[in-house]
This record gives sequence, C-alpha cells and structure tokens, in this order.
Amino acid sequence: MICKSKFFSAVVCTVLFSRTFAAENDGLVDQFWSATDDTQRDSVAEQLVSESADAETLYQWLKDGPTYSANVPTGQQESARIASDGTRFPYVFLVPEEYDPSRKYPVEFMLHGGVSRPEWEPGGGWWRRGFDSLKQPDRIIVVPASWVDAFWWHENQAESLPAILNELKASYNIDENRVTLTGISDGGTGAYFFAFKQPTPWAAFLPYIGHPGVLRNPQSGGGYRLYFENLMSKPLYIVNGENDRLYPSSSVAPFIDILVDAGVDHIWKVIPEGGHNTNWLPEETPLIERFKQDNPRDALPDSVQWVADRTDKFHRNLWIRIDALSQSPGLLEANRSANEIDVVARGISEFTLLLSPEEVDFSQAIRVNVNGENIFDELVPQDKDTMLRWAAQDLDRTMLFSAEMNLAIGD
Repeated sequence: MICKSKFFSAVVCTVLFSRTFAAENDGLVDQFWSATDDTQRDSVAEQLVSESADAETLYQWLKDGPTYSANVPTGQQESARIASDGTRFPYVFLVPEEYDPSRKYPVEFMLHGGVSRPEWEPGGGWWRRGFDSLKQPDRIIVVPASWVDAFWWHENQAESLPAILNELKASYNIDENRVTLTGISDGGTGAYFFAFKQPTPWAAFLPYIGHPGVLRNPQSGGGYRLYFENLMSKPLYIVNGENDRLYPSSSVAPFIDILVDAGVDHIWKVIPEGGHNTNWLPEETPLIERFKQDNPRDALPDSVQWVADRTDKFHRNLWIRIDALSQSPGLLEANRSANEIDVVARGISEFTLLLSPEEVDFSQAIRVNVNGENIFDELVPQDKDTMLRWAAQDLDRTMLFSAEMNLAIGD
C-alpha cells in the first residue's frame, strides 16, 4: 500500500498499513464489488460495517479494492444489461487476450452512429462485424447499442452506460481514471450529452462528426438546455469534416467559439474537404492517443462546478451535488483548500459536499463558506454507511467518500 493522503504522516501510514493487512475482511470486499444486485450488495455492506474496526480500516479495504481473478472471459464478448423495466441494453466488449488481473486497464466506450433504427436483436449481424480493428492489447473496448427507443442522449442510456461500466468493474481491473467516451456521428452527439450532463465517471470525451445542437432539439428526443460551465470538468477532442453533409464544420464553429471564450479545455480538428466519415482516423490516431494519455481524470479536484435545472438526475459532478433549486438553473461552484471549502451558489437552496480522507483532515473542523458567509465550522465524523453507499454507486477505488455534508442555504 502507498499512502498518498496529504494528511497522513509517515507514522500514521505505517499504522494503517499494518492494520489493513492484519485485519482480514474474509473476501467481503470481493463480494461487495462483484455483487449482482442491490440486495446482495447491501447484505455484504452490513457485514463490512460489522467486521471493520473503524472507518479508516474500511476505507483502506475499499481503496485496496477486490482481488481480481485471471479466470475471466477475454477476447470479444457479448453481454446485455437488463434495466428495471426489462429493457435489454446489449453491448460488445473486447478484452485483451493476455489480460493480467494484477494491472489496471484503461477503458474506451465507443458510441456508434445511426441510432434511428430498430432495437438490436440478440445475435444479430451487427454484433459480428468490424470489431477486429478495435482490439487493443493494452485496454478494454466497450461498444454498447443504441436504437430508436434509446438514443444516446435519452435518460435510459444515461442510466445504462455507467451501469455497464460498473458491470465490467465488478470483474475486470479497470483504471477508473482512464475511462474515455468516444462517439461517431450520432455517437459523437451522445459524447457531448455525457459531457454536458453526466461527466463524473469519464476522463475525457471525443466527439467525432457529431453536433451538440442536436441535443437542444425536442424532436430529436432531447430538448435539453446546455450549460457550458459543465464542460469545464473534462477535456474534449472534437473532429468535424469541412464538407460534412450533415454537420459541416461551419455549423459547429459557433459552438467552438463559445468553448474558446469560456476557456474549456478542448482540441478541434477540421478535416479539409472532409465528409461525414472517419477516413481521417488513421492519420489522427497518434494525436488522439497522446490526448488520452495526457488527460487522466482527476477524481478529487480542488475546484469543481456544476449547473443543473433538475435535482432527480444530472445534478452531480464528482464531489458536489445540487439537491434543491430556488430558481432554475442553479449553479454550484466549490473550491477546497485543505479543510476550508468556499462555495458559490446561485439559484440553489440545498446541496451536498462529499468528503474524502485523501483531501480533508477529519481530526480538524471542516469550514464551509457560501457566497462569502460562513455557514459551517465543525468536526465531521466519518461514516461507514455513507462510505459504502457511495462506493456501491461508483465502484471507484480512487473516488471514495467517508462523509457527506447536506447543507441548506437560508433565505
């Protein structure tokens, strides 16, 4: 174990190291990670609470994560996530033949185009074509399916893609901070959707020959309001063709101008005389690979912001969440310096801050200032149930929260 927390001294690290490996969890973390439903995971969570000596021990167990098996399927695999309403969300995933469970693997989700088609049938020909070219020896590739009742920017896909990622995390040693989302055509529009609405699990977004304006159109199934502040979270690698018959680069240029003005981290490539295709991809691939390598996710950044117009979903970014609005949309910005968190809140009456022992010192008071006024200055206890609830949602060893602060802003 390497103790990276800025608040743990070498002595404390040694104590935690000894405690962690002296206290056996009897495979409970493995069972928690690989649970197939909420009931099973909740049962294991109760045992973890009981068996762990304290919150620090449980935290280290979860941070160490499960012991991954080498006895897992490799090569091209087919699966389907079954939603609570019975809808099948099929996907293909490609695992290196020489998969080594002792190392972490980056993951790339690749969203296809042409979503206005019938639902995919199990074993259909689409699943048998074109995947050899996607295989990579150093990463896991995921190709989910979209169709007329499940566009990439529909709410059912917003639920499904993170759930598919968690299904893979349960069995494969995934590098949580190197999970990227690439999309082509309609898939590129889908990549924009997740960048605007649900960026937490992703390191970067790569929309190719798509258009964010589609998301605003109610007739396309979207009708979303787009908040460019939300694109400050993760970098984008955008490619459009100059003469694309659907989305020529000139139609995307005003959107890019906003990114430039807002200071959003992005790269925009215009393919001279390029059409609605990816003929340019072989030449561009080395630059794309460098972009992915240079942009891992920071799971616990000191500064984070989010704009939301609803609080049932699309209201969280990493360690902040908007819980109630006094007007729509609401903006929440949080800047953390050690145990002091400065918050800017506009149009928000309630919000949540998620706290990690990697970033705050729980032996000292946590101070929260909202719009320049101090509203909280107290010790915050770490809580095992909170830790496990968020761990169950994220299955992320690099983004664990041992306390949450639910705060209200007075009139």
